[in-house]
Amino acid sequence: MQPIFATQTASISELKTNPSALIKQSDGESIAILNHNKPVAYLVSTDMYERMMEAMDDMALSQTVSARMNDGQTPIKVMLDDL
Repeated sequence: MQPIFATQTASISELKTNPSALIKQSDGESIAILNHNKPVAYLVSTDMYERMMEAMDDMALSQTVSARMNDGQTPIKVMLDDL
């Protein structure tokens, strides 16, 4: 059994029939799209998608910072006023 990470679900047939109605019905929440009762996709609002992308960018930047802090090189102190 596969977990569903949404409070609402819809079939692919429902999505094909009236995608605008599903988006309106979602009220900004994600909808799991099911095919034969298994989730195959998620329909998310643009706001939620943008927040997810920002969170992923923040995580990637955090990993880069951590890697650079632990690379064994001596850090260089920089004053913002000098830039």
